[in-house]
Amino acid sequence: MKQLPIRWKIMILSYAVVIFSLLVGGIVVIANIQQTEEKDLQIRAMNTARTVAELSDVKNAIGRPKGWKTINPIAEEIRIINEADYIVVMNMEKIRYSHPIREKVGTLSGGEDEEAAFAEHIYFSKAKGELGTVIRAFVPIKDTELNQIGVVVVGNKIPNLFDIMSGLGKAVLLIVILTLVFGLAGSLLLANHIKKQMFHLEPFEIKRMHEERTATFHSMNEGVIAIDNREIITIFNEKAKKVFNVQGHFVGQPIRSVLKDTRLPEIVEKNQAVYNEEIKVSGKVIVSTRIPIRKDEELIGAVAIFQDRTEVAKLAEELTGVKNFVEALRVQSHEHMNKLHTIAGLIQLGKPEKALQLAYNTTEEQENVTSFLNEKIQNDAIAGLLLSKIRRGKELDVEVVLDPNSYFSDFPDELDQHDFVVLLGNLIENAFGSFEHVKTGDKRIDVSIEQSEGICAVLVEDNGSGIKEEYMPMLYEKGFTVNKAAGTGFGLYLVKQIVEKGRGQIQVSSAPAEGSSFLITFPMEAEDEWYGI
Repeated sequence: MKQLPIRWKIMILSYAVVIFSLLVGGIVVIANIQQTEEKDLQIRAMNTARTVAELSDVKNAIGRPKGWKTINPIAEEIRIINEADYIVVMNMEKIRYSHPIREKVGTLSGGEDEEAAFAEHIYFSKAKGELGTVIRAFVPIKDTELNQIGVVVVGNKIPNLFDIMSGLGKAVLLIVILTLVFGLAGSLLLANHIKKQMFHLEPFEIKRMHEERTATFHSMNEGVIAIDNREIITIFNEKAKKVFNVQGHFVGQPIRSVLKDTRLPEIVEKNQAVYNEEIKVSGKVIVSTRIPIRKDEELIGAVAIFQDRTEVAKLAEELTGVKNFVEALRVQSHEHMNKLHTIAGLIQLGKPEKALQLAYNTTEEQENVTSFLNEKIQNDAIAGLLLSKIRRGKELDVEVVLDPNSYFSDFPDELDQHDFVVLLGNLIENAFGSFEHVKTGDKRIDVSIEQSEGICAVLVEDNGSGIKEEYMPMLYEKGFTVNKAAGTGFGLYLVKQIVEKGRGQIQVSSAPAEGSSFLITFPMEAEDEWYGI
């Protein structure tokens, strides 16, 4: 039976239910018919007994010797007319004056339920005899002076199951055939419908697929959380539990009761996907993608797939710092090469004093910038970035000036070295881009990083071409850029993402031909932990 196809199992079960229902219904119907028939037989038996007891011929003959010769033909005729099974007339000595079996006429009756009838009682009794179970009506016979002179007993056989079935005949057969045919057809349709709903798979195949799917989700190196459109968790794999440091069985629970600050229900509400969003959870860098789940254009839930990129982020930060230093060294090497050529030329021209002064000035400037960064910016990657941008400014004939009051030591909550490198790098590069069509010789970018116990502020100002008023609403849109040739449209979009991630604020002031100012402030401590999944 275990390997029997589900279609046949359903057909057998449903057909068995139909047959069982038919049997139970048939038994109930037959029982009701039998009960009704029994009441009808009681009434008929009693009426027949009363009729016989009131006949004057019966009353006159019951007291005479061999009076059965008169009574028996009368009783038989009435029995046939009233369709009774038997009529027995007895005198007070229990001698039978009528009986359907002629040999028993004139014999003594030995019935156990007859005594009350000889005491003038009228009643019914049910007894088993040679004909089967019968209903018997007892009526006393009285003379004109109301003295009891005998008893009339009328018996009607109670029909059994086969008698009732044979009486119903073709109607019962038709009902049984129709019930079985429609039961079979209904069972077949139900089995086929369920089979279709199960994608024509057997239960053991569905079980195997479920086990394989569950094992696959739990063995993935990515965290997976899925909810339905009622925000009930349908998938929560082991990697997700490890990332959020939670234990237990969460399938079937509301997502908000497990992750209070979850952003997954927003995907169901807005019906929009979010791809590769970087967030920080419990000191870990998480890259999350959240996608709505649709079936036949109907939204049925959402799924979040995320990876722990902590180690990768650390490596990227190290590589970013190295890249910034390499870029600074490249620019510095190029600058020093130009100055060495200048010094060599001055010496050849016989002006050693000017060559020596240029060497002193270059050394002093380099030492001042390096000393300032080492003292005030206590992160190598950010210091390397600023140094590279200062040197790149010299190549582009743009003066990059660091605020002497700048200071940086710790990152705000939710942010790390990679975020600050991306933020500063994009703001300064955008400032460089603002000088593309500017002809003035005084090109300047001011950079300030200030930090206190509660606030970290970053300010990048330039005196470039500025931003037109019509571009301000689209400034942070992904892919939007004013510089179609060199821009990618992702710089300020990434800056905005980092500001939102750090729960910060960004203020922009700009005027065409006057320059732009970007002021970004972050709280050093977030009010609560944001999961964002």
